[in-house]
Amino acid sequence: MVKLCSAFAPAKLNLFLRVTGRRPDGYHELDSIFVPITLGDRISIEARTSPERRVMIHGNFGDLPTDRRNLAVRAALDFMAEFTLSADVLIDLRKAIPAGAGLGGGSSDAAAVLLMMAALFRRESADAPARLAQLALKIGADVPFFLNPVPARVTGIGERIAPLGDLPQLALVVVVPPLQVPTAAVFRALKPNHWSGPAPAADVRAIMTGAGAPHLFVNDLARVAMAQWPAIAHTKRQLEELGARAAAMTGSGAGVFGIFESPAAAERAATEIRRRDPALTAVACTIFHAG
Repeated sequence: MVKLCSAFAPAKLNLFLRVTGRRPDGYHELDSIFVPITLGDRISIEARTSPERRVMIHGNFGDLPTDRRNLAVRAALDFMAEFTLSADVLIDLRKAIPAGAGLGGGSSDAAAVLLMMAALFRRESADAPARLAQLALKIGADVPFFLNPVPARVTGIGERIAPLGDLPQLALVVVVPPLQVPTAAVFRALKPNHWSGPAPAADVRAIMTGAGAPHLFVNDLARVAMAQWPAIAHTKRQLEELGARAAAMTGSGAGVFGIFESPAAAERAATEIRRRDPALTAVACTIFHAG
């Protein structure tokens, strides 16, 4: 029997990203607001009954690996192992989210695969959501968020997720320089004096009402990333020069976002950035709403 499923895998932005501490195992604890955005990948899955577990992937994903180092492949394999299933799984991955940009593309792909596998194989028992969440966290710290991609306050290493409700619709431009930033390298270079601690409650309330003051969009990783990759700082300055109310790096970079007064202003800014430097990815977008 052949089973088919497809999904949209949204990127995310960290509206702020604050480091609050470091655990004994070396992982940093964070405080962040994640928002899904309308920039995203498209994924389809075809599954056939088989006595063996096999996963193949094709699509337009450049030089990303095709084995379990690809998080979409790993998600399919780990799902079958967790739920004691065997199948031939073919994943078709159509990338729009740049890799190594702090936008969560691989994590979103993995979560979409987990959800599609659960739907295809009808794993809907009472404990299935908890098992999916555990699987997601093992794959990557950002993956649990994408199981239900709604604006959320995310703490710990990404496993504590508190939905925030609806945010005002934001006119955004996401710009990615042609480079990939290794997350581990940024965290290795991070010093305790770079940590800003938990966000003040007043800052969270202000963001929830649509305030655009630049000081609200703190990213503790930006100083380290921009020192090593100056193109990130240059990209942020371009967004500010083109009228962004605020601009900040997302995740560990290299992606930068700007918040504009209107969708039209965002489109103009994205067009101008692409005109100035066609090597840059520049996309006008907004917050993604499932359904």
